[in-house]
Amino acid sequence: MLQFLLELDGKILLFIQEFLRTDWLTAFFGFITSLGNGGVIWIVLAAILLCTKKYRKTGTAMAVALLIGYLAANLILKNLVMRVRPYEAVAGLQSLIGPMWDSSFPSGHTTSSIAAGVVLLKGMPRYVGVFCFALAVLIAISRLYLGVHYPTDVLAGAVIGGLAALAARTAVKAK
Repeated sequence: MLQFLLELDGKILLFIQEFLRTDWLTAFFGFITSLGNGGVIWIVLAAILLCTKKYRKTGTAMAVALLIGYLAANLILKNLVMRVRPYEAVAGLQSLIGPMWDSSFPSGHTTSSIAAGVVLLKGMPRYVGVFCFALAVLIAISRLYLGVHYPTDVLAGAVIGGLAALAARTAVKAK
């Protein structure tokens, strides 16, 4: 079963490379993924929300979710699993943004983006929450498109981010 999933991961990435990559999508997803670098966009947004009385609980929940996600994904799982990046293991796959310094599983971009996106989806006006969650999903997809994560890395990051968001919202008793 594990071997099947590993092979499927590689086949999905090669399909994306062969049939979906275009110049304009490469520019688009390159920009989108840069928004998730270091979780900075989400950290800045959480800091802004913390400075407002109306959305302070949402900002707190977002900060806590980002911290939980970072600890679980980047500090613990990446160092335990040590999965090599797909462009190093899948024959013919090319990364569009160069080599990464850390391991692949799970996707930190996805973890932080989904953690923030879920908190914002639940704690902000609908149009803001939906926009932010859509951005989070695009950041997750960008990691596949650019060839720097396996689909299972992104899926695991999404699960961790979602759980981190729910735990954080519960901990701060956000609406």
